[in-house]
Amino acid sequence: MRFSLKHDRIIFILLSILFFIFTCFIGIRIILSEKKDIELLKEQRKEMILLCNEYLKKRQEIESFESKRNITNIKGIMQAIDEVFQSIGLKSRLKSIKSSGSKETKEGIIEEADIIVENLNMNELINLLYRLENSPTLLVLKRTTIKKSFENPDLLNLYATLSFLRQK
Repeated sequence: MRFSLKHDRIIFILLSILFFIFTCFIGIRIILSEKKDIELLKEQRKEMILLCNEYLKKRQEIESFESKRNITNIKGIMQAIDEVFQSIGLKSRLKSIKSSGSKETKEGIIEEADIIVENLNMNELINLLYRLENSPTLLVLKRTTIKKSFENPDLLNLYATLSFLRQK
């Protein structure tokens, strides 16, 4: 049984249409899969940008730390504390400096001290805390307690623990 030329053409056209539909279906599946991959890559890109920003921030902190370490010629925590208090004129308010000990690390020696500063007004306290936080030395404010002065409730007393990193 032989099909006529007209039937052969119809079968060829139908097969071509089926092949075209099948090709379109595969193409659509590939496009959808690629869209999912693109969305995943966009999320990963956002995460990488956040990590990059975090890295840059940490690198700046480390560079700041390194620059403080290199410019300081202070030999101990007592000298560092004296320098901070003298620079803002509160040396007379510093009532007590008590060394809490030191421990050795591979970067250097960490010394700690507890200080008591009495009869500060709010402005002096803020200036002191700012100066301690932004000291050109490796002086770190670890703990603080602020209480009202017993003699004058308008004044404040500061109890703090400071640590100082010095090279070996």
